[in-house]
Amino acid sequence: MRLVFAGTPAAAVPTLQRLATLHEIVAVVTRPDAPLGRKRLLTPSPVARAAEELGLPVIRAARLDADATAQITALEPELGVIVAYGGLVREPLLSAPDAGWINLHFSLLPAWRGAAPVQRALIAGDRELGASVFQLVPELDAGDVFAMRTIAVAPTATADQALENLAHDGAELTAEVVAAIADGTARAVPQRGEPTLAPKLTLDDGLLDWSQTAEAVFARFRGVTPEPGAHTTIDGQRLKILEAGPAEDADPLEPGVISSTRSALLIGTASAPLAVTRVQPAGKGAMSAVDWWRGQRDTEGLRAGS
Repeated sequence: MRLVFAGTPAAAVPTLQRLATLHEIVAVVTRPDAPLGRKRLLTPSPVARAAEELGLPVIRAARLDADATAQITALEPELGVIVAYGGLVREPLLSAPDAGWINLHFSLLPAWRGAAPVQRALIAGDRELGASVFQLVPELDAGDVFAMRTIAVAPTATADQALENLAHDGAELTAEVVAAIADGTARAVPQRGEPTLAPKLTLDDGLLDWSQTAEAVFARFRGVTPEPGAHTTIDGQRLKILEAGPAEDADPLEPGVISSTRSALLIGTASAPLAVTRVQPAGKGAMSAVDWWRGQRDTEGLRAGS
């Protein structure tokens, strides 16, 4: 088929690469180069880099406006495929390809419609993650579903690790749906169940609440790592928590109380403590949590969340 592909982050790259081996991709649409790093150098999106390596034409567009619509429509694609592009597809572009657009979404729809499905699912403590390929419609993530797959993710995986797994399995799922559309056997069914929403995360979503159980605190840590980042406050100073996990066989501590071992800081929750192994203080680089703790002038009475 003649495809137009729209995507921006690394999670969209496996699908682009897989489809490029099977179909003619007439254009790749992605967000414009963005300033990254301390020097704020303009950097192509992961999808732009992958498209250029594949020798595919790239359309850089901050939004799918009239100009982008005209460029895409002129290429006469048979199907549009979108994976985390970062913008909405509206009419008349929605109907421009003969078969419309399909969307790979990293949730078991109608669960977690929105920009941060994996992160919100982890924060909520979902035991199952998955991917869905659905027909794009004007309403957010509400179209009929062609295929859905539950995908195994390690119980300690952070959002970036989980998304990497989902991206590769989702690429195969999307390729199967495109093949079915091409041969006329694809069938989509309405979504069933009560929708839940997954709005984009903010910095505040990364604040850990030590009055919750260890399971809930760790679930939030997983969901906000690496972005926007898990953090707490200690003596009024923000401390980013980079690596953490359940503290095996540790004695209970009161919520927010900190105890140091040779390899980790144990921070109390409403149940078992959480073991924090790597942190980043404000304005400094990443370091061992134990080394950071040893560097504090006076640890007497310091608590997380204070």
